Amino acid sequence: MIVLEVVFWLCAALIVWTQLGYALALFVAARLLAPAAASQRERILRSPDRGGAHQKDFPQDDRLPAVSLIVAAHDEQEVIAAKVANALALDYPRERLQLIVACDGCGDATAERARHAGADLVLELPRGGKIRAQDAAVSRADGEIVAFSDANSTWEPDALRRLVAAFADPRVGYVCGQVRFVQGAVGPDASNQEGVYWRYELALRALESRLCSITAGNGAIYATRRSSYIVVDPVMGHDLSLPFNMVKRGLRATYEPRARASEKMVPSLLGEFARKRRMMSHTWPIVLRGGMLSPRGYPPLYALMIFSHRLLRYASPGLHALALAANVALVAGRSSISAAGVLYLVTLALQLALLLAALLAGALRARPLLIARYYVLTTASPAAGLWDWLRHGTAASWDAAEGTR
Repeated sequence: MIVLEVVFWLCAALIVWTQLGYALALFVAARLLAPAAASQRERILRSPDRGGAHQKDFPQDDRLPAVSLIVAAHDEQEVIAAKVANALALDYPRERLQLIVACDGCGDATAERARHAGADLVLELPRGGKIRAQDAAVSRADGEIVAFSDANSTWEPDALRRLVAAFADPRVGYVCGQVRFVQGAVGPDASNQEGVYWRYELALRALESRLCSITAGNGAIYATRRSSYIVVDPVMGHDLSLPFNMVKRGLRATYEPRARASEKMVPSLLGEFARKRRMMSHTWPIVLRGGMLSPRGYPPLYALMIFSHRLLRYASPGLHALALAANVALVAGRSSISAAGVLYLVTLALQLALLLAALLAGALRARPLLIARYYVLTTASPAAGLWDWLRHGTAASWDAAEGTR
């Protein structure tokens, strides 16, 4: 019985920590430590020599660096012209902006429409996956900074300037902006609650950036120095690989919330589960053989962030399963009612209520039920992604998620 109690309370504590406690700890730490970190960054930026003559401040047009904006695309003929138009309309000197569209084995008119819309360079590549398409584009890039965007992302006019400004700090090797997910569908199919989760995730990302470095980025809007660009395994996406690898190399990975982009979210919860399941099949190779587990190169605070925000999140399906199994055993193993017995009945009822609410959301579209269903499905996605990776590996290629174009 004691072993079951230890298992239950340990699992419960780790779940609460990764979902809520970590956010509270970040908030408190940011209030106490972030002002000192911000002052240090100000001193660096005002220093006459900020780490090397090639590192420049970028406030005015004539001092802005050359940027290569890279869009990897697979069969994006429906949206690529609009994406090119959006990129060329950015508030950035045209002579300092190179727009590259890297077509990853496109079988439609993506390349033709990208050229017609005004892209500076269109690469027609064999199907190798998003990462290899981006690698090929970086090898052809002229810019000091390489920025990346999805084909269906719309950037606000000042987004590129905001990204570039972060590199005035010579310690910054990677910066991602804020992507807002908008509901593209209406009616009964519009059940996805990604927006609720994403607002919470962005708040955590802002706190991590203030304190140290972010633990993950996003594919819609981010940039690196070309000299700092890292070539990773094609099944390991940039969103997770680049931030922690930058930190291991002594650089910062930061979040710039004023650099904004928007994308359509997957309309349905089941579609969102499929998207996250696919993403997690790319995540596990990074975690287990891509270097994330190795503490070498992590400052202590960042190691705690990786453990709390990434590793525990990915372990959540197992933690929930163990907590439920131990709770059932603790209730079944008691022959009489006691204070402890009542407590375990309450905790079991709470877990079953969450599962019941997730089931009822299929028939009743009440917001609390949909949020419960979203939590259960997205918590299950790491386990499903791990199963997929172990069973048949992960393909480097990708297709657009349902309803996002």
